[in-house]
Amino acid sequence: MNFHKQILTLPLIIFALSAPVLAQMNIPKATKKDKNLQHLGHQRTDSYYWMNERDSPEVLDYIEEENQYAKAYFEPLNKLQDQLLKEFETRIDPNETSSPFSMNGITFQIRNKDGEDYGYIYRLDGAKESIYFNENERAKGSAYYSLGDWNPSPNNEILAVGEDFIGRRKYQIQFRNNKTGKFLKDKIEDTDGSSVWANDNKTVFYVRKDPTTLREFQVWRHILGEDSNKDQLIYEEKDEKFYVYINKSLTKKYIQIGCYSSLTSEIQIINADQPLSNPQVFLKRETGHIYSVDYHETGFYITSNKNAKNRKIVFSKTLPASIESCVEFQKHDDAILIENTLVFKNHVVIEERQNGLKKIKVHNINTMEFEYIGFNEETYSIGFAFNDDYLGGNFYFSYNSITTPATVYQYNLGNKSKTVLHQKKLIDPSFKPEDYQSERIWAVANDGTKIPISIVYKKGTKLASAPVLLYGYGSYGYTIPDVFSATRLSLLDRGFVYALAHIRGGKYMGEEWYENGKFLKKKNTFTDFINCAEYLAQHGKCDPSKIYAQGGSAGGLLMGAVCNMAPHLWKGIVSQVPFVDVVTTMLDESIPLTVGEYEEWGNPNEKEYYEYMLSYSPYDNIRKAYYPAMLLTTGYHDSQVQYWEPLKYVAKLRENKLDSQPLLFECNMDAGHGGGSGRSTERKEIAQVFAFLLNMEGIEK
Repeated sequence: MNFHKQILTLPLIIFALSAPVLAQMNIPKATKKDKNLQHLGHQRTDSYYWMNERDSPEVLDYIEEENQYAKAYFEPLNKLQDQLLKEFETRIDPNETSSPFSMNGITFQIRNKDGEDYGYIYRLDGAKESIYFNENERAKGSAYYSLGDWNPSPNNEILAVGEDFIGRRKYQIQFRNNKTGKFLKDKIEDTDGSSVWANDNKTVFYVRKDPTTLREFQVWRHILGEDSNKDQLIYEEKDEKFYVYINKSLTKKYIQIGCYSSLTSEIQIINADQPLSNPQVFLKRETGHIYSVDYHETGFYITSNKNAKNRKIVFSKTLPASIESCVEFQKHDDAILIENTLVFKNHVVIEERQNGLKKIKVHNINTMEFEYIGFNEETYSIGFAFNDDYLGGNFYFSYNSITTPATVYQYNLGNKSKTVLHQKKLIDPSFKPEDYQSERIWAVANDGTKIPISIVYKKGTKLASAPVLLYGYGSYGYTIPDVFSATRLSLLDRGFVYALAHIRGGKYMGEEWYENGKFLKKKNTFTDFINCAEYLAQHGKCDPSKIYAQGGSAGGLLMGAVCNMAPHLWKGIVSQVPFVDVVTTMLDESIPLTVGEYEEWGNPNEKEYYEYMLSYSPYDNIRKAYYPAMLLTTGYHDSQVQYWEPLKYVAKLRENKLDSQPLLFECNMDAGHGGGSGRSTERKEIAQVFAFLLNMEGIEK
């Protein structure tokens, strides 16, 4: 079934330097155990359903077989991968640092050290500096480590840290005495890692996850020094479509409990000076109403989508009875999406997106005057940096482009001046941003809609004969930003074009852009991506026979869908932690995230949605066909897309593919949804992907 324009007729190119090595190995072949799945009067047969038997010997044996097969493919490419890693090292400062930032009146900076995988958090006191927290020390002896939230108490005497030692995104919260450096006995398990301190320096609020679905669903209160078994449940969200989060206002007056789904939100507040009080609903939830609140000493600034698809901002001196009772501060605009707000004592700062590009609007509360912070580039990314000082006169924001490393600016809210606070620089003296060219071009979709594409390449590249790597996501309203990558230069320097397809399902062009890529319009996401690839080929931006595609998670769903719909179009596919078994997963309410996903994909218990999902689900639409070369990766502890989705997808592909193109699957047994932990692991994973692409192009070094 083809949903795209049949414009390009491309030859299937079969080429891989490691093919002789693979030929010497037995291609993995999974056992078939037919399971009949019936739903709404429809029957499917799933021969690989058994792969969800986590930790069973048969599953582990098959994963090992696939891992060994992939290892054999990459073995001859070790020299190329080593060369890529050396290139990364020549560009990226091994002692790279973050921008300095302030929290609770103290200035911190995150630093890396040569030869160490994890970061150090430094405390800066003028010329004096000291190590505040050492991730490397905490990670010792663990195959995986992730520092989630870290949060000093208001008096800075105690540090709360959330840490994951498995990769399943279940964090353990512990508390350290900052004077002695010793950890207290207090230990809280099965959290999302976040914590919020009340102003008494002893009461901490945190979020617990459902042990089965891993949904963030409860807010608890812990008193320092007490057994966590005595903690009090403050709020429980019983609707499985909703998740909860906690934060604290910039004014430090309120603790906020947020409940949200894809379509609806609700906020409750607790006075941070009265932590034993019950939470109070700010605005009662209404289906379809999404709002957020910024607290000001004179009242509340509320960003709302009520009768305002792209959102508006209203103000209320007290807790409002409704949005209609508030005073309008910034009206809705069909052409401008309000993405974020931040309220200081004298200014409201607004992050807006228009025609795909973001600007920051600084609005003076007292004079009602405003000005924009923007950049005159074809494509770039701009956004809020870390801001913690409500009374301070400075606002911090970051700027990035696909040709220029990230820069953090300090903007003086009084005199409107901006200065560079910190800029990432490559240690390679030969790197010059002006050696690379970025463009924004507009493909035409099947229905005539113009789809933006950001591309970057090295100047002098002969585009019409160049391979292209097209990246996409297109779900949950998330917009992939146009940001710089030091590792990506290794592809660009070898003649690749890199392209980002800003397809429907994200919010690049506003809220409607998202709505036209979800539910019963989800296929727009896939056909948009196909149309972007076709446009690049037709307009001389790449060689039509050298189109590669990459995506992860919901972007992996995109990869699976476009691979089924237009297998002839792609020379190779890189699919990372891919969501490919849509129907079976969406029907299993015990799997993490499932029920909450109904507001993104639809409810498969309704026939219309069931049939629509079934029509694009990658696993269900595999057929006898010539497929492109494919590299799929996953993590055994992935809590968002379970390992068995890509595992069974690969098994079914092996059963049906008619070609001899490489089909590689690698499962990291110590990783979760974000891949392995640590700098060296992350770079090895990138080098492996690049080696796969370069090998397909016959580039040996």
